[in-house]
Amino acid sequence: MSLSSNSNYLPKGNLQGFKTYFKNDILSGFLVFLIALPLCLGISLASGYPAVAGIFTAIVGGLIATFLSNSELTIKGPAAGLIVIALGCVQEFGFTGGEDPEKDFQAYRLALGVGVVAGVYQIILGLFRVGILVKLFPSAAIHGLLASIGIIIISKQFPVLMGLSPQGNPLELLANIPLFLINMNPKVGLIGILGVVIVLSYGLIKNPKLKLIPAPMLMLLIIVPFGTFLGIGVEGSYTFNNQVFELGRNFLVNVPDNLFNAVTLPDFSGITTETGIKYTVLFAIIGTLESILSAKAIDAIDPWNRKTNLDRDLLATGIANTVSAFIGGLPMISEIVRSKANIDNGAKTRFANFYHGMFLLICVALIPGVINQIPLAALAALLVITGYRLASPHEFVSIYRQGIDQFIIFVSTILGVLATDLLKGLAIGIGVKIIIHFIRGGSIFTLNAK
Repeated sequence: MSLSSNSNYLPKGNLQGFKTYFKNDILSGFLVFLIALPLCLGISLASGYPAVAGIFTAIVGGLIATFLSNSELTIKGPAAGLIVIALGCVQEFGFTGGEDPEKDFQAYRLALGVGVVAGVYQIILGLFRVGILVKLFPSAAIHGLLASIGIIIISKQFPVLMGLSPQGNPLELLANIPLFLINMNPKVGLIGILGVVIVLSYGLIKNPKLKLIPAPMLMLLIIVPFGTFLGIGVEGSYTFNNQVFELGRNFLVNVPDNLFNAVTLPDFSGITTETGIKYTVLFAIIGTLESILSAKAIDAIDPWNRKTNLDRDLLATGIANTVSAFIGGLPMISEIVRSKANIDNGAKTRFANFYHGMFLLICVALIPGVINQIPLAALAALLVITGYRLASPHEFVSIYRQGIDQFIIFVSTILGVLATDLLKGLAIGIGVKIIIHFIRGGSIFTLNAK
């Protein structure tokens, strides 16, 4: 009898499982931590939050959600899929992108207030057992939503990868990519391009010992010393091709030396405004959708075929999100990439998620000076690759093979998001689904989310 079919060998996230699978889970938790650290930092900065905000999120997700959810193999933390919402929220609350630090800090606190309320919404959804509502959203529309988020991430992060900071809507930024390449800060751009090359070339590595280091961390181990050699963080300027380019600390990550000094309390004065209401709904709906879909996807590849109680997991995520926002963190979900890595690294129970959060806490508390040597362009490289994976040509081909109707819904959602915003774009996708359903002769009684 195989282990996977023998319930006596079924790993369980209780005290016995904690003892039995300690070595498996702590090793996987450490390896996932190596993946999570640069991603948490990059997602935070791309969202307009302080770099440490994403670390707070993953710490809370690991140390709190682990004991509330029965999802054995998912990793809780900030996700690239929520970058667009978080950035939109702080921008509408007055975020200036560094031009006025006081306004930026206030926008951040107002966004935290929205995050707390969104977490409470998720708690209510979990208590009333409405995880099943995910089935109301067409699959093609959800995939279109994620693909559009990928496109927006690429458009926003590519200039950062080049050492630039232009503003504009996603379509304008995408159209200006040739100009970004021409006008890039050469030293910073070299760091960013090298980061992309290292991560994309990771699959070519044959050395099994080197492969133990996850691609994001391997990239940082190369990029950080190289960035120091180039003087990326040294205040001053240099001339290249008869042009003058600036360098300095603003091209590096900035986390406080004392973790407690970074704790920031939310401001609830914006939650009843139009912006506050809109982003509370967006955080709650999109975060819930992504988290449930990720949990279901990980359940499908769980070697022991364990199933997550989606309502309980949503309740756990909501509680953790509320706590995270109260101390200055980003919204969290069950993150698919880190969760998949968790399985690949041999995790057995939910305590791997706990260890991943614990290692992040130790890292930020003890070695903030090392983290502050990471070039922002390296983190942008990771996010550009993440965005590409969300909106890859393979995703378009995959949806097209499901049928022309699904492809129309998929593309309509993408165009709707890029032309308006996430909530309206998702509504457009759902509307197109309904229209196609009735054109095909369907009735209200046969309408479903497929």
